[in-house]
Amino acid sequence: MIFKPAHYPYNKNWTVPSREECFRYWEEFKLPGHIQEHSRLVAVVAEEICLLAKDDIPVPTGAVIASALLHDLGKFYCIEHGGFHNQLGASLVMELTRNPAIAQGVMHHVFWPGDIDIEKFFLPLVIIYSDKRVKHDQIVSLETRFDDLFSRYGINDRMNGLMQKSWDQAVAIQNELNRKFGTDINACAFNCRRLV
Repeated sequence: MIFKPAHYPYNKNWTVPSREECFRYWEEFKLPGHIQEHSRLVAVVAEEICLLAKDDIPVPTGAVIASALLHDLGKFYCIEHGGFHNQLGASLVMELTRNPAIAQGVMHHVFWPGDIDIEKFFLPLVIIYSDKRVKHDQIVSLETRFDDLFSRYGINDRMNGLMQKSWDQAVAIQNELNRKFGTDINACAFNCRRLV
């Protein structure tokens, strides 16, 4: 059976945790400082993309920021005990927030199984892209991030193939963001609160 991603027309009645609540979840699930900093920067990138998009499409900015802050919530547990951090994280986030859109962003921040349609799947696609622009505790280009990923995880042909698919998808998302918003998003530093 092939999984087809759901489109969640955003429901304004869904609960969206504040930044402070997300920070409390980090503490509750013992997220190490370096993963917290990575997640904080992913949220910076995601928020900037929301600002860029807000005039063109309806954007659930709070949910995007929460999903970015929580995208690696299951990572430390999976480092210690094994498993897939995106799946565990999505389960935890769904339990904590009862918001399927936020959980979907967490679940699919590694790879999106559907169409690259920014209007239809804004939240999960922005989370994937934002995560791919942050290497550890620095906002970087896609090229820099993937050079690091390939050097750390390119241990065999299977892993290289999976990372190549991820690279291709990240470039496709970047191209779609560029097309939709008429900008070169790869040229954005994301740390200066404006496009460069």
